[in-house]
Parts: sequence; C-alpha cells; structure tokens
Amino acid sequence: MVELGKKAPNFTMATDGGGSVALKDLKGRKVVLYFYPKDDTPGCTKEACGFRDALPDFSKLDAEIIGVSKDSVAKHDKFKAKYELSFTLASDEDGSVCDAYGTWVEKSMYGKKYMGIERATFLIDEKGVVRGEWRKVKVPGHVDAVLEAAETL
Repeated sequence: MVELGKKAPNFTMATDGGGSVALKDLKGRKVVLYFYPKDDTPGCTKEACGFRDALPDFSKLDAEIIGVSKDSVAKHDKFKAKYELSFTLASDEDGSVCDAYGTWVEKSMYGKKYMGIERATFLIDEKGVVRGEWRKVKVPGHVDAVLEAAETL
C-alpha cells in the first residue's frame, strides 16, 4: 500500500504508441501518477483534458504526467488522438499497478456493488518517494491542487 513519505511502488506498464514506462526510469523527475476508471467517459475526459491544458505548467517543474487505467493500449491511442493528449497513458490491463497503489476497490452504483478503479492521484518526487496523495478525486479543481503541491516540492 502507498504511504506518504515512503518509496512509491515500482511499476512497468505498456503505454500508448507501443511504448512502455517504468518508475525507475523516471528518477530525477517529479511524477504525477493519476488513476482513472475508463477512457472517453465524461469525468475521465474532463480530468485528462485538465492535465493536458496544464501540461506547460507541469513541464516547467520537470514533472511527468502518467494517466493509468485498465484500458488497452489501442483504446489509449484512440483516446489520446481524440482529445490531443500529449502525456503518457499507461495500460494496467492485469490490474497489478492498481493493486499496488490501492486503487482497485469495491464501488457502488444504484445499489449494485462492483470492482473498479477509484479515481486517485499520487505525486512522486525525484527520488521515488510519495509526497502527495489524493483519493476519491472530484475532477473540478483537482489538477490545480496537484500543480500547487508539485510547485512546493
């Protein structure tokens, strides 16, 4: 499980465009790792576009943004193209990274329980230590809160 002030769980995931991303390869940079339920749904699209629009500000801080869902690389490619997303989308199809970060949880909709990704964001510093954690994220204002926290690192 993730704890503030402790090393972030390592990961390697396939990404859009046929690439891959590993936390160990991002040492020396800040990482904004955000988990979202599904490509091209209303809340997830708003969140992704928010990070896209703030990318110049994150870039000034040498912060890498990585969006994570269980969608396939092919779905990520379509989602990125449709909304001109210029940051990495990682595919956690087997759910191992969601498990490591505690974002695969029981959810409830209209009284029906099911398993799904909890919208959550983690701010990881240049040494791989978790410095910020947002769970049960509400999209409005979230990107600004993450940016503000990244500026203080």
